Amino acid sequence: MAHPPRIPVLLSAEKPVAYFLTLCVQNRRPALANQRCWTAFRKAAMKIRKWKIWAAILMPDHAHLLVSPLERDLPVGEFVGLIKRWMRQELRPSWNWQTGSFDRLLRSEESAQEKWEYMRENPVRAGLVKEWREWPYADGFENL
Repeated sequence: MAHPPRIPVLLSAEKPVAYFLTLCVQNRRPALANQRCWTAFRKAAMKIRKWKIWAAILMPDHAHLLVSPLERDLPVGEFVGLIKRWMRQELRPSWNWQTGSFDRLLRSEESAQEKWEYMRENPVRAGLVKEWREWPYADGFENL
């Protein structure tokens, strides 16, 4: 089945383009929340040249990222494909990624900060840690 055409970025030229992404493991299998996957993600992120990764978190069955293209009209699918492919090459996992991703174009810096707060509280809401700083598979803004 063909994907619907992407809606062009309709933000004014002075507004930065940023996306909130969610990548899921097929069948929501808990496969990502471990040091091996975090290391593979970090290696893949270091290879990315046309995108800035502002924040990322690996949960057991999905990942959230805040990213910006360095060229305004770069397709989100390009970034998603690179991360997924490079992580699979590094890990050679028994699991698969769910096809595609969920993306949301952010409209303001406040929205990016809200998404980062949502991301970092995700392991707390899931009952995996008591405080977000305890979750080892996340990095945001100042560290990426």
